[in-house]
Amino acid sequence: MRRTLALLLAALAAGAGAWLAARALRAGPPAPPAPAVVERIRETARLETLEVLLYRKISFVPEPVPRDSVWGDLAAWVGRALRSPRGRAIVFARARLGLDLSRIGPGSLALEGGRAWVVLPPLEASVEVLPGETEVVDSNLDSSETAQLLELARQGFLREVEADPRLRERALRQAERAIRELLRGFGVADVRFVDRLPGAAPS
Repeated sequence: MRRTLALLLAALAAGAGAWLAARALRAGPPAPPAPAVVERIRETARLETLEVLLYRKISFVPEPVPRDSVWGDLAAWVGRALRSPRGRAIVFARARLGLDLSRIGPGSLALEGGRAWVVLPPLEASVEVLPGETEVVDSNLDSSETAQLLELARQGFLREVEADPRLRERALRQAERAIRELLRGFGVADVRFVDRLPGAAPS
């Protein structure tokens, strides 16, 4: 009888141990301290997620372009500022999309066990015109006018990049992958990107 009771107690203890272990596994590891995670993310400063090379043919005697288009300002400036403009150019530029992670703060991250909710800062675009790659044919521009032309081209490229949903989607997906990899170092396996943190009031 005593032996049977001892076996029963041992079985109950083993079952309780297995239940507690399974519950602990389901709960996941304890959450890392949120301030440390935020500081690690902010140390990255700027996360470049996408870089693309762009080019566009620009005529110094452009055809009429709607003023509300991306290149309308450029066409208007050419017609206003140049003396009988002639020729054409192929302008190259390098565009980058990324995140300023220094803008992430305590209100951008919530942690619970092995799960994280992250509110990313907005994507930012920058464009660098590449004068060395630009091909100018039969131009009567002086150096100042050429600089103005390239700056207006840079602004046109920037507006195109900012308005391109496909580029923004690619950059955002790459940013999310990079943040997931960073958080895995803290033992966070489930990372969810949200517009606001759970329980936060709508802005």
